Amino acid sequence: MKKGEIKNFKIEDLAHGGDGVARAENGMAVFISLSLPGDLVKAKITKIKKDYAFAELIEIIEAGEGRTEAPCPVYNECGGCQLQHINYQKELEFKQNNIKQLINRIAEIDNFKLNEVLAADDDFRYRNKAQFPLALDDNDQITAGFYKRGSHDIVPNHNCLIQHPLINRILRITLEELNKFQLSVYNEKTLKGLLRHLVIRVGTCTNQALLVMVTNGDDFIDKNLIARTLMRKIPELKGVVQNINSQNTNVIFGSKDILLAGENKITEYIGSTAYLISARSFFQVNTMQAQKLYDTAAKYLGNTHNSRVIDAFSGTGSIALYLADKAEKIYAVESLKAAVKDARENAGLNNVKNVDFELGRVEDKLAKILEKNQIDSIIFDPPRKGLDQKTIQLLLKKELNKIIYISCNPATQARDLMNLKEKYRLVEIQPVDLFPQTYHIESVALLELKN
Repeated sequence: MKKGEIKNFKIEDLAHGGDGVARAENGMAVFISLSLPGDLVKAKITKIKKDYAFAELIEIIEAGEGRTEAPCPVYNECGGCQLQHINYQKELEFKQNNIKQLINRIAEIDNFKLNEVLAADDDFRYRNKAQFPLALDDNDQITAGFYKRGSHDIVPNHNCLIQHPLINRILRITLEELNKFQLSVYNEKTLKGLLRHLVIRVGTCTNQALLVMVTNGDDFIDKNLIARTLMRKIPELKGVVQNINSQNTNVIFGSKDILLAGENKITEYIGSTAYLISARSFFQVNTMQAQKLYDTAAKYLGNTHNSRVIDAFSGTGSIALYLADKAEKIYAVESLKAAVKDARENAGLNNVKNVDFELGRVEDKLAKILEKNQIDSIIFDPPRKGLDQKTIQLLLKKELNKIIYISCNPATQARDLMNLKEKYRLVEIQPVDLFPQTYHIESVALLELKN
């Protein structure tokens, strides 16, 4: 194969990132976006590595089973979704199969129960949070959208089909107001310009909304007028916040928040548990599916109300508070100070008194909690990188009865399960689809101590 060469490929599988996988004549894997197993495609080789290559789709010669017309007009360019060209039932099958392959290949475990994916009732319009980068269009008007696949070029889109409808309405009205003023937009190359991102959060259950304008510095003369106008025009908007981020970074938020109008939090519910959510709070982006995720954790935890449980990587306390009535005591560990503050406030909101919120890194706090208390189960919900080796070694040494491992990255989850299988048996995995139309999937694994 040569770069720039156009060839026909038969797609055999779907990779974790959502690309179709074909095989070249020499056996090398070729990744082709916007394709699915069963497709016969014409594609152009764009990049060749030692063991694999990438190709750009040119034409579908023969469509595979499950192919559908993507409803989004910018889908072929925008990097926000990867699977709109696949019907939802087929998408769920691919996600379940992907988890099975990762556990088989990386963890080298094949004797476990893999349940069918818990599907979303709504596979569009489900996201309760959007982070829109801003740019100037050809008419020097401020626009927003998401990044083009493989780049930081913005594909304008003011009606994203996976966002809650209120998010799109707030985006359109906000852009309309911003364009009435002579405001500059941040340029990643020159590091100049004021407006960087618009971040919008909504309560699916409460229909409350919070708008965050992320700026490069505080030189924003008209911000209070804009904020008051938006509050007047959008009844659901509870508050407008300015976040200042002057760093040369891909991280969206800076460390300073300024309340411009209204309140700096909205209220949301998962089941009957209430949560206050601020600009930078972690909260699952699919509220309805989050309840299915937490119900799975509750089922795996069981109804032993005298148990003592650790909730590691607890964030704003969403899991610990949801499960508070299922345990005698929960020790929730989180390294972000603002998240622990929010978690304690949420505990008060729900009158929960049996959860202790500990500020610190999981790898540091875990040993101390296990030393002082008789712990029955641990719930992990780590970031995408998974568990560190210090935590793995501690789990192997302490031999807990039960581990419930929630992951948004089945590949690192599989790696950690491999490292734990010396002492723990993988009983069951329940995938939960919080991210329809994308390759992302949540996976809840139940591990029990071997006899």
